[in-house]
Amino acid sequence: METLVWNTLSEDAKRQALSRSPLVGDDSLATSVSDILCNVKRRGDSTLIEYAARFDKAEIDTLALSADEIAAACERVSPELKDAINAARTNIARFHSAQQFSEISLETQPGVRCELKSEAIEKVGLYIPGGSAPLISTVLMLAVPAAIAGCTKRVLVSPPPIDDAILYAASVCGITDVFQIGGAQAIAALAYGTESVPKVDKIFGPGNRYVTEAKAQVARDTQAAVTIDMPAGPSEVLVIADDAANPEFIAADLLSQAEHGSDSQVIFVTDSRTQANAVEAALERQLTLLPRRETAEGALSCSRIIITATLDEAAIVSNLYAPEHLIIQTREPRALLPRIRAAGSVFLGAYTPESVGDYASGTNHVLPTYGYSKTVSSLSLADFCRRFTVQELSAEGLKGLGQTVMTLAAAESLDAHKNAVKVRLDAIAREENRQ
Repeated sequence: METLVWNTLSEDAKRQALSRSPLVGDDSLATSVSDILCNVKRRGDSTLIEYAARFDKAEIDTLALSADEIAAACERVSPELKDAINAARTNIARFHSAQQFSEISLETQPGVRCELKSEAIEKVGLYIPGGSAPLISTVLMLAVPAAIAGCTKRVLVSPPPIDDAILYAASVCGITDVFQIGGAQAIAALAYGTESVPKVDKIFGPGNRYVTEAKAQVARDTQAAVTIDMPAGPSEVLVIADDAANPEFIAADLLSQAEHGSDSQVIFVTDSRTQANAVEAALERQLTLLPRRETAEGALSCSRIIITATLDEAAIVSNLYAPEHLIIQTREPRALLPRIRAAGSVFLGAYTPESVGDYASGTNHVLPTYGYSKTVSSLSLADFCRRFTVQELSAEGLKGLGQTVMTLAAAESLDAHKNAVKVRLDAIAREENRQ
């Protein structure tokens, strides 16, 4: 990892220091994904089966898994793993249940009642990455809040062959619609629907660059009329630490994200040159022990250690970067929290590795990356619902508010808007005159 001293950098060098991996943003990606989307939209199931053989090297006859196949997969999961999945599910359910929306109903002025209500999104699609590291935990992060919110149609897709533990996690979360589809083609199936796969209203879940690009494209397609959870990119973490932190802990946290992929990025920010050197040495030691060493090395080649003058300046650097995960390992980590303005999820203290949030603390691990945490929130129960307003006026309420509305409508030259109020006020006046 390159080591930089923040105060010695020019403004341009500072921006470059906080830039993301150059592996992100392949110009040819959009065209490739667009072709996949069009093919699935045109030919449906047959294209999905062809893509399973082409991209996933899986020969499948049907897309949907039967109840018997899911039950058999669940039987193959070890009791120890089942216990871990159930324990994580309990914590995730507890935290997300606490996020239940409370409706608002009040009078803004006499006779004018305004309400804010919430309703579950009816049909949701849950994308679960597969490959060499099937994300069992992502099933829980998506399926648990979808169930709590009350989404009536919950469709899970994952590349074939789907890991048994993914199917067990889906089962304990009450998901019965499971399809063995991966990549951009899975997003296309959820967005447009096929003979077998139902069209959904919103798509959730992380994925590779093809999945991310596919989500972005279908979200812009008015024919699809589908939304997505959030923009996303490769995994990332930023660690802030002082000279009191354990360098072995810091190195372990940095590598836990670096092993996700060669396009992942990790940043270490400290006010201590000694700590920077210690962490760099710890990284070298721990890296040699990693089975995914080559992947982690690729990520570290685009990662940095930044030395700041103070911890307050470290917080400024973190806010500029806006990390997916932010770990604060200082003497008083909570004291630095009020200075944090942009992070997907924050981990405080020496005994709070990012791994606990990934799996079982209860918070959601689907988070905005690539700087989007400046404006986009971490996934929560609210993402599985839509909120809408209601207003109700009595005759007295309209009399009290009508002139305000008519004046504003006239100022905007919207005479029909003004008239919609005037005809009612005139009717009220006539009725009062008859009494």
